[in-house]
Amino acid sequence: MTLKDLKPGQSGIVESIGQKGPIRRRLMDMGVTPGVKVEVIKVAPLGDPIEINIRGYELSLRKDEAQNIVLK
Repeated sequence: MTLKDLKPGQSGIVESIGQKGPIRRRLMDMGVTPGVKVEVIKVAPLGDPIEINIRGYELSLRKDEAQNIVLK
């Protein structure tokens, strides 16, 4: 399951970040690292972006970024 698959109110634990390179580095710099809990707060009316709560702050991600985050 990926972060893109979660609905508002659902949560999961990050298992891995699937993509290599600058996108992975950017996500890790924002606090998306293996073992951290993420919760989907809301999804924009047209479905993109999604807002998540991670490490006590809200972060908005595009769905193409969220599909690279694999959850347990």
